[in-house]
Amino acid sequence: MVKKEITSPAKLKKELEEAKAELVSRNKKLKLSVKTEAKKKVDKKKAEAKKKVDKKKAVAKKKAEAKKKVDKKKAEAKKKEEAKKKAEEAKKKEEEAKKKEEEAKRTYEEELEEQLTEDEIKNFAIDKTDMDKLVNRVTEMIASYATNGILQNILWRKLKLSSRDGSRLALKLEKLGNITREKILENGRWTYLLLIKKIPISTISIENAPCLVCPVEGKCSTDGEISPKTCVYIEDWVLAELKTKKRHETN
Repeated sequence: MVKKEITSPAKLKKELEEAKAELVSRNKKLKLSVKTEAKKKVDKKKAEAKKKVDKKKAVAKKKAEAKKKVDKKKAEAKKKEEAKKKAEEAKKKEEEAKKKEEEAKRTYEEELEEQLTEDEIKNFAIDKTDMDKLVNRVTEMIASYATNGILQNILWRKLKLSSRDGSRLALKLEKLGNITREKILENGRWTYLLLIKKIPISTISIENAPCLVCPVEGKCSTDGEISPKTCVYIEDWVLAELKTKKRHETN
């Protein structure tokens, strides 16, 4: 028969306290483990939720970027369209300005040339006027200005012609090949500079020549007693012609 060892109350109390402390420790560990597992589950759920949110944000960001690109393309297309529209408007304005400028450059003669035929211009005549004499006189006056020419409005004032008659006369002289007209801008207005091209043959200058009615014309020679070099009649005639020419130029 085995004898049971009798435990003292003090020892028993100690063992009881140790068992109790171990139980408390186990409970703490168990609680901590439960909390940790619960926290892990919560953290996992939070992570999954955050991942979903991040994914949604990423999708939203991509959509925003895609929209931004579309908007950018639209804006660029709009700018191009506006630039094209402005360019077209500028071109239109430029064409209108050019048209106005061309219209402003048009002269009365240009309008006449469109309205009148070549025969109507060549056959132009002023009432009660010897046109052959007038043409010769105008041509000689223009010739007197040599290569400098004369503005047509100045010439018409000298001849006391209206702008209408003067313009037709200028066209007539040009058609006849006597003059050329150079279009120039004078005091903000377009007009013509008249330049000599061909002087018509005229007998007016020799009609009063003393030689035609000279009684000793047969005895006249350059080295004779009667000579053009010493003839007072020729001298008087030349001086008279010069005075007549100067008077015409002044008028």
